[in-house]
Amino acid sequence: MNLTTLLSEVVDTLPPADGESAADTARALIAAVLDRSWSAMRLTERDHAPLAQIDVQRVRDAVTRARTGMPFAYAVGSAAFRHLVLHVDERVLIPRSETELLVDHVLRLTHASSGGVAVDVGTGSGAIALALAQEGAFDRVIGTDISADALAVARINRDRVAALLRSPVEWRLGADLTPVQGLAVRVIVSNPPYIAFSEAAALPPSVRDWEPPTALFADDNGMARYEVLLRGAPALLEPNGWIVLECDARRARETATLAERIGAYDRVRVYDDLTGRARVLVAQRRAHSGSDAI
Repeated sequence: MNLTTLLSEVVDTLPPADGESAADTARALIAAVLDRSWSAMRLTERDHAPLAQIDVQRVRDAVTRARTGMPFAYAVGSAAFRHLVLHVDERVLIPRSETELLVDHVLRLTHASSGGVAVDVGTGSGAIALALAQEGAFDRVIGTDISADALAVARINRDRVAALLRSPVEWRLGADLTPVQGLAVRVIVSNPPYIAFSEAAALPPSVRDWEPPTALFADDNGMARYEVLLRGAPALLEPNGWIVLECDARRARETATLAERIGAYDRVRVYDDLTGRARVLVAQRRAHSGSDAI
């Protein structure tokens, strides 16, 4: 089977994604499964050149998974995050574009000097930790997760992108900040679970029925993890160190108020995402010697 014939087969069997034509959806799936850009395949393979049978079967298997309603990233087994393409499956949350803003803020806050330890709490696929290790200049990056299954995926991804990393990355199993107790940390970053259990019914089925609940839901109306992280971070952060958290826009002000009430931070600020929704909280550990701008 050649590329043109395979494309036609996928177009005929795969429902188009929202806002895309059937052909665009089919091209994206084939390119993702074969880990090559569509344009590169068109340039390097003549239309009549046969594809390897194992590659044809991989594409067909992905189509079968997608037809069950499985999210595209799980069906093809990969998702892009900043400059990386990572393996993802149902053991981890699918990386999202808004989470890339966390990396932007960490890099902005730490660009003036190198070194120190960055900790990504609830690392999942390892997306944030690996992006910081690739784009930042830390002595090391540590990703923690309560799920051993998630860390197994993170290890796959560290091996997958190892040649691109500037900083060593390690994974630690445990809840919240427990795995990094006793460390002096320059920055703590996290995209914690922040959806209230009562809000599950309102989620799209592609999220609610497929993504791991431990990465989505939190007690106390979605605030439980923020409480633990914001109260525990000052004991670990270096003077003038930062905590950077992804927020639920509905609770961003409540999260900022919690940080201010704790009294361990000099300043607290919430930043919007590209759609204008409150998305990222940045707080700096109080230090008697003064603080850098946030």
